[in-house]
Amino acid sequence: MSATNFSNCLSEDVDALAGALYSWCAERNIKLRSQQGLSIASIAIDLYHAGHQTQDALLVALHERELH
Repeated sequence: MSATNFSNCLSEDVDALAGALYSWCAERNIKLRSQQGLSIASIAIDLYHAGHQTQDALLVALHERELH
């Protein structure tokens, strides 16, 4: 994998995580830099590593996690 491809892949990963996190927090009026926001960020990263690698997939997984 070239450096450019790796960089693009990494950028897409960050975009997916950030987009899901921003949406999730905005829906619930949670400040990103609060303890709750940091906890959600950690959960989102864990979900990403578990295979939920798009913004939509992360949001679905976060919603499912909230219901349990």
